[in-house]
Amino acid sequence: LKPFSLKQFCFFGYQTAHRSIQKHSKMKVVFASLVAAATALDWEDYKMFYGKVYNGGDEDTAHKATFEANLAVIEEQNAKGEGLTFGPNQFTDLTQEEFKVAAGFGFIPSANQGSLPILGEHVHDGESLESSIDWEKQGSVTPVKDQGQCGSCWSFSTTGGLEGAWKNTAGQLKSMSEQQFMDCSSRNHGCNGGNVGLALSYASGAAVATESSYSYTAVQGSCKKSFTSAIPNGGVTGYSSVGGRWRGPSVSDMKSALSHGPVSVAIQADQRSFQHYSGGILSSGCGNQLDHAVLIVGYGTDGGKEYWRVKNSWSASWGDAGYIRLATADNVCGILNSQAVYPQVSTSVAV
Repeated sequence: LKPFSLKQFCFFGYQTAHRSIQKHSKMKVVFASLVAAATALDWEDYKMFYGKVYNGGDEDTAHKATFEANLAVIEEQNAKGEGLTFGPNQFTDLTQEEFKVAAGFGFIPSANQGSLPILGEHVHDGESLESSIDWEKQGSVTPVKDQGQCGSCWSFSTTGGLEGAWKNTAGQLKSMSEQQFMDCSSRNHGCNGGNVGLALSYASGAAVATESSYSYTAVQGSCKKSFTSAIPNGGVTGYSSVGGRWRGPSVSDMKSALSHGPVSVAIQADQRSFQHYSGGILSSGCGNQLDHAVLIVGYGTDGGKEYWRVKNSWSASWGDAGYIRLATADNVCGILNSQAVYPQVSTSVAV
């Protein structure tokens, strides 16, 4: 095996260390040094690390130029010394237009959420709210997954909500199958997009498969009938819509809903701020034209600024170990414009 160069070593260190360093303020000087080392990464090291292969020298040259331009953007942001940091990832060799294709944006709004009962509109009724919640830390969130170049974000948001609801109701965290929703939720469109409400409507009439028995292929296929059930048929009973009928959720509505478990939402994520995000709280630069379904796993405060903690489906090599923190103020990324929902499940049916 070819030995790692110093730059490669620093890059591996950056990718690993930035996942936890943001939790420890004394390590932020180290983090800044690792960011500087990572952004100095040369082209050949980057290609090897992410397994990038291009069709000919011209394509390689074009992506190298984009890579270098994006590193300049990353360095410019990190030089500001703000809490928000950018870093290299699997999208650093892509223009913004190429990123929009590669990231697999696939949220489709739907006025008709299907036949599954909407079990009320969850609004904050004045009850006391926790100062912070993090369902990942409480063991109700599976490891970050990777949707690949497929507009299947809606299926990952769906399984994330179901995984959290089942853990909080039945006491078991089970990784559930996105591919089942891709293949079997016929009112959605596989890699061409979909909606969490319609996916949950499908789940109300079927058992939900485990990830291991119905694995993800990033291509829509035929609906399988043989698999191991994570939630038995009848276990998904409905969902709650967050916010009032004629408006989206407020910040307090969302916090109240999160007391029950993770919440599926949609955001706009096709902007440069999302492409390069690596840590801190994003408070601007992402718009509100909803195109991507994600999962809010909690909320908190850092340096006096409140944030939503959001699980993405672009693998743990993106962002802060696959997560992003969005400021709760100003409806950042349109997160409060969305058809926010969380599923209701029952353990009264036999497994």
